[in-house]
Amino acid sequence: MIPNPIHKVLSTLSSHEVKHLLMGGQACVFYGAAEFSRDCDIVVLAEPSNFDRLSAALDELLADCIAVPPKDWKYLDRGHAIHFRCKHPDALDIRLDVMTKMRGCDAFAELWDRRTTLEDADGTVFQLLGIEDLIRAKKTQRDKDWPMIQRLVDAHYEEFREAPNEDRVRFWLRESRTPEVLIRVGAENFEIIQQEAKQRPLLAEAMAASKTAIRQELEKEQAREKEADQAYWNPLKRELEQLRRERNRKTDP
Repeated sequence: MIPNPIHKVLSTLSSHEVKHLLMGGQACVFYGAAEFSRDCDIVVLAEPSNFDRLSAALDELLADCIAVPPKDWKYLDRGHAIHFRCKHPDALDIRLDVMTKMRGCDAFAELWDRRTTLEDADGTVFQLLGIEDLIRAKKTQRDKDWPMIQRLVDAHYEEFREAPNEDRVRFWLRESRTPEVLIRVGAENFEIIQQEAKQRPLLAEAMAASKTAIRQELEKEQAREKEADQAYWNPLKRELEQLRRERNRKTDP
């Protein structure tokens, strides 16, 4: 059971047939890696008809655009998020952030093919970003996202450790941030870890069962991703600052 305000937002999107995928903290709740989030983050299909359906859903939710950029879908194509605050009594003050692309993630069609579909007790269907894509989207410069990545993979490992298959093993080796998990999975799947080590060199330390070395390499890996995320967002932040200045000039007496 998800909180009623969140349920209202997601069920409204679904009732208007908005082609979207839930990501962010709410998706982490569904995957068992978070207990609560009051925001909704979605990635939507960037097509005019889908934007029309999204606008209708936002109208029903009495959602106002907040901050910058303004409600102009062209900003989504540049990589921005557009932020809304819901005023509907059943979704009061829920923030809804809308994107069409994220750094390091594939186009929407591919994300949709890998989605996770869940159904609530009342029959409401929820479409989530697949867990591997969610993890890619979480590799940001924000410190709070990295413990969440670890919890997402750990929760997945605990759920499926007694039923491993090749896809799951490769996923754990590619994305786990827990040395003990990497060492254990690697020891049980030596051929696969050798293959995956070509793309993730720190797995060599897992094969050597060196927890200290793994932790050091995980820190370096995190630093590289945070630096790449900063480089991605710097020009977008400059554009947002320009939009804020323009908005302030229009509102100043």
